[in-house]
Amino acid sequence: MPDNGPYSNYRLTVRLSLENKPGVFASVADLLAKEKVNLGAIDIVEVTKEKMIRDITFDAASDAHGKKLIDRLNALEKVKVVSASDRIFLLHLGGKIRVEGKFPIKTRNQLSMAYTPGVARVSQAIAEDPSKVYALTVKSNSVAIVSDGSAVLGLGNLGPAAALPVMEGKAMLFKEFAGIDAWPICLATQDVDEIVNTVKNIAPVFGGINLEDISAPRCFEIERRLKAILDIPVMHDDQHGTAVVLLAALKNALKVVKKDIHKVRIVVNGVGAAGIACCQILLTGGAQRLFACNRKGVVYASESGLIRNDLLPGIRENEPIMTLREALSGADVFIGLSAGNILSVRDLQLMKKERIVFAMANPDPEVNPNEALKVCRIFATGRSDFPNQINNALAFPGIFRGALDVRARQINEAMKLAASEVIAGLISDEQLGEEYIMPSIFDKRVVAAVSRAVAQAAIKTQTAREKEPKR
Repeated sequence: MPDNGPYSNYRLTVRLSLENKPGVFASVADLLAKEKVNLGAIDIVEVTKEKMIRDITFDAASDAHGKKLIDRLNALEKVKVVSASDRIFLLHLGGKIRVEGKFPIKTRNQLSMAYTPGVARVSQAIAEDPSKVYALTVKSNSVAIVSDGSAVLGLGNLGPAAALPVMEGKAMLFKEFAGIDAWPICLATQDVDEIVNTVKNIAPVFGGINLEDISAPRCFEIERRLKAILDIPVMHDDQHGTAVVLLAALKNALKVVKKDIHKVRIVVNGVGAAGIACCQILLTGGAQRLFACNRKGVVYASESGLIRNDLLPGIRENEPIMTLREALSGADVFIGLSAGNILSVRDLQLMKKERIVFAMANPDPEVNPNEALKVCRIFATGRSDFPNQINNALAFPGIFRGALDVRARQINEAMKLAASEVIAGLISDEQLGEEYIMPSIFDKRVVAAVSRAVAQAAIKTQTAREKEPKR
């Protein structure tokens, strides 16, 4: 695996051919300085009397800025751009994942055991006792990552081919963090019936189904129907993974400011897949004063928390009863699951002091982080370049690991709440602070702790086939 160094969305390495004369490279450095780019490595590749070939690495502000820089470099006297490469694209060449056998096949004897005729005995054993499929195939440790490409990251309906790099990345996280073999499956349909039938028909191969990047409201029906017909765990991670880590983050944030979840006024902006699931888990977790907003304003307000969670998806169609800014007046907590740059610092100042703001839209949060940090007691985003990243990678690897370990039939509310509780608990009261309310996704305790808690919750709620984890 290459060492990628500090993360940048637009880190370019450009190979330049320069006349080997004094001052030529200085013109390159001067141009980059005027463009205010972050200049990184400068390497000499080849030198002759006439030419010097250099590789220079720098961070551009955007894709358009990178193209502009290449054009400007090419326009310099005595300088020619030989090539330009984007490290992110290089990382994706040929895809990010592959399938490998657990052992080599080098002899006829090995071939006859792994494949025909020896494999026939294994097939017959599974036909006689279907439960043996868990012991004798990949099913016990495999998850299908299913998407229709209708809600790819924050980019929208890009289709199945464009969704594939994201699903490959998800598969890498499953393997890296939880040791789970995950398979990206991007479907060339956005019809609910076809998606449900396709997943139903491929389910025998998998121990769990991770639904990903499927737009609301179809995602609600797809998950509901699949949970009803399959006897393996089904979870739409954009909904429930986000909700689990959000509740964990809020529990710890409220500890820091010494407020009670039953009493605080919480404003959730965004009632898509993640927003609805977050409202559901907040209510289940004890929230009493919840205000949910769509683009037009507040479409659900509760001062008692008394609402059936299964009715929440329907609030998307409600007529607004107040504006977002009216809801923010006197609020303790703002949770953004919507779009970038919709709020100003002045809007946040409508909230009570000791304000907690989770601006989770990606890549641009709902409010400018540099400005929000000045007025918030606790500020969090979904990004890695600011404190308090709320990342569902803290949840889904351990949730599926725990579910697979006890061969759970589903992922239920008790399992999700157990995951949230243990993620929050990984940071002790002594460690908690304004900039440390969530563990790092690289904290090796996370998956182990979450999987244990989820497995025990599955056993306790009698959705597990095993009485103790297999791993």
